[in-house]
Amino acid sequence: MLKDLTSTTTLHNGVKMPMLGLGVFQVEDGEEVVHSVKSALEHGYRSIDTAAIYGNEKGVGQAIEESGIDRESLFITSKLWNSDQGYESTLEAFNDTLDRLGLDYLDLYLIHWPLPKLGKYKETWRAFEKLYHEGKVRAIGVSNFKEHHLADLIKDSEIVPMVNQVEFHPHLTQEPLRAYCDEHNIQLEAWSPLKQGALLDNPTLKEIAEKHGKTTAQVIIRWDLQSDVITIPKSVKAHRIKQNADVFDFELSDEEMRAINQLNQDDRSGPDPDEFDKR
Repeated sequence: MLKDLTSTTTLHNGVKMPMLGLGVFQVEDGEEVVHSVKSALEHGYRSIDTAAIYGNEKGVGQAIEESGIDRESLFITSKLWNSDQGYESTLEAFNDTLDRLGLDYLDLYLIHWPLPKLGKYKETWRAFEKLYHEGKVRAIGVSNFKEHHLADLIKDSEIVPMVNQVEFHPHLTQEPLRAYCDEHNIQLEAWSPLKQGALLDNPTLKEIAEKHGKTTAQVIIRWDLQSDVITIPKSVKAHRIKQNADVFDFELSDEEMRAINQLNQDDRSGPDPDEFDKR
């Protein structure tokens, strides 16, 4: 039931994860990220998504501490960067992430990219499984994994990833990947849900938005949620952070959902996970 910012989905290990959160990609560490995260928490957000490579985990941790909100009420995600893949290096990087955040545990830890040419995501995943069994992270998952990456990982793993965070928006609906994740009870999560603003003037989305008295961004976020895809739109402006969460007082019809699905162009704004090899 999508009722408000407390709405959650249950991952396959029983952990409840908020359907809507704040992403802090490209948010500067220090005052900017502290203000952004604190604004989100004040507006009722409880899920914050960061990553080691974002360079702002310290600021996220500061905002969490200054918010005064009980740790158990929050859902904090971070990601392992590519240069830290490998068993021992993953364990070290995880501890560094916890130190920067000032936390005792994470709610979700993700392998940021598969890097198939590096060939280390399986040993990296073994370290993730260790962290999970030790109770240092409540759920483990991956990011930017395609179906074949997931299949290769799962066949040699004890634990199936709980989450796969990927680029997902009306121009990239990832239907085959969504079907694979559904089959294996892997929750899909969207990054770049607004395609970095490139969809905000789309005529179909604008028409639907006008009908509901909403913005195109709100329509896209609502489409994510009704598609059972967790979404983490980013903003550094308090009014936009609040606006992005104002999506629980309307519902898209089946016809509108189909119209948005038909906008798919299999068009990425980010790199192809098969090719991306930055470390």
